[in-house]
Amino acid sequence: MIDVCLLGTGGVMPLPGRWLSSVLIRHNGKMILLDCGEGTQVPLKMAGWGFKAIDAVLFTHYHGDHVAGLPGLLLTIGNSERTEPLILAGPPGLKKVVEGLTVIAPELPYELRLVELPDDNEAETVINDLTIKSIPADHTVPCLCYSLILKRQGKFDINRARELDIPVRYYKQLQNGHEVVIGDRVIKPGMVIGPERKGIKVSYCTDTRPTGAIAEFVCDSDLFICEGMYGSNEDMEKAVQKKHMTFTEAAEIAKKARVREMWLTHYSPSLTEPGKYIGDARKIFPVITSGCDLLMKTLRFDS
Repeated sequence: MIDVCLLGTGGVMPLPGRWLSSVLIRHNGKMILLDCGEGTQVPLKMAGWGFKAIDAVLFTHYHGDHVAGLPGLLLTIGNSERTEPLILAGPPGLKKVVEGLTVIAPELPYELRLVELPDDNEAETVINDLTIKSIPADHTVPCLCYSLILKRQGKFDINRARELDIPVRYYKQLQNGHEVVIGDRVIKPGMVIGPERKGIKVSYCTDTRPTGAIAEFVCDSDLFICEGMYGSNEDMEKAVQKKHMTFTEAAEIAKKARVREMWLTHYSPSLTEPGKYIGDARKIFPVITSGCDLLMKTLRFDS
């Protein structure tokens, strides 16, 4: 299973009662943070999931409302007695940004491992059993959208295992993907494990205009967390100019991508009551929530 916490929902600047857009993903006791704007430590503390188990921070881009909270976070993680390396990943320019921000967070008790992801094609890596995919967004600076996928192997075919006369003591090894040797036979996992089943997919997309590539990328997500900078289509001119989205544009992506559920986030500071604008978006895609700080959900495999 995957736990998801929408730490903050604001864009541009933190407001009383609304922190900047950030998402925390937890799986198997380990965590990944997506974006880290000014003050992200506060909702992190309020969520109660701790700091030490954050193994990676993924940045969509390097505008201040997505990265300015990094130095304080790094120091807090250091104070939690972490010594294992911490991964920082994002589009090109990461090294320069981190070097600048860590001037005020020197001598950390753990290593920072920087991973620059391409902003011109899709990329994939694995962190804590989660497959992390990214594609370029359409913003005013290099920007990425992310999908985090927990894969699920095929079902163990116990009848087939019995037909092959495999002792029960070898079942777990095969389920863990290891072949076993029984006498003069080599038994491979694929001989007793069926095709890969549907896993869990969480996608995160902020600071972009809608594109067909994004809809394809987030397709079939169990949860799609997407920016809704502007609630009304009357702000479409600003959305186009500043390369953001309206609620209904985000809903169109969710509909096209056939996601199960969408949370809106990254609201303009002027959008003080985003819930008032959710109606038109729900006409396009009904399973949509106007995200709020510290909104949480646990996603589980289909039965």
